[in-house]
Amino acid sequence: MKVEVLKAKRRAKRKAHVRAKINGTLERPRLTVFRSLNEFYAQLIDDVDGKTLVSASTIDKDLRGQITKDMNKTAKSIFVGKALAKKAIEANINKVSFDRNGYIYHGRIKAFADAVRQGGIEF
Repeated sequence: MKVEVLKAKRRAKRKAHVRAKINGTLERPRLTVFRSLNEFYAQLIDDVDGKTLVSASTIDKDLRGQITKDMNKTAKSIFVGKALAKKAIEANINKVSFDRNGYIYHGRIKAFADAVRQGGIEF
């Protein structure tokens, strides 16, 4: 079996395990992340109503102008984390449940989580 297929299966298993325990509410929404090869996306979700409350990514119009070409992927994820924390504070959201979406808590995911915590969000 190819390495890519094995990695995808392992991530899906981790994702299901983590997602079974985490559920977002209006008082404590679920903070989920997705990282592609070049971009980073994050959103706060209320699973009861099935709505996205706040989102931020490297392709947002307001953030795209501030992200430079010489920034590496980790710096971009830190930037998205700070922007998401700012938007969440404006929306009166102080506590979240972190859903790492099957990704290992390392590298870009850890840098993003630390930036959100520094922005004033508790999880």
